[in-house]
Amino acid sequence: MQTTLSKRGQTVVPAQIRKRHQIMDGDKLVWIDDGETLKIVPIPNDPIGALRGLAKGERLVEELMKYRRQERKRER
Repeated sequence: MQTTLSKRGQTVVPAQIRKRHQIMDGDKLVWIDDGETLKIVPIPNDPIGALRGLAKGERLVEELMKYRRQERKRER
């Protein structure tokens, strides 16, 4: 997809991308410049809510306990 930059520095987010990422009027976008490429990241209105359920099924408590046991063994 390709867009054009206006004289005022504005561009359009293509409709297909807006729909896929559920970007609505008034949503915020963060521009990340790593010196070689630009990344545009949509910021949800409720960032905490957007993360809810992301690690479901990851068994994080068991992994944490395993890590702690390993650390205790190393400290002895």
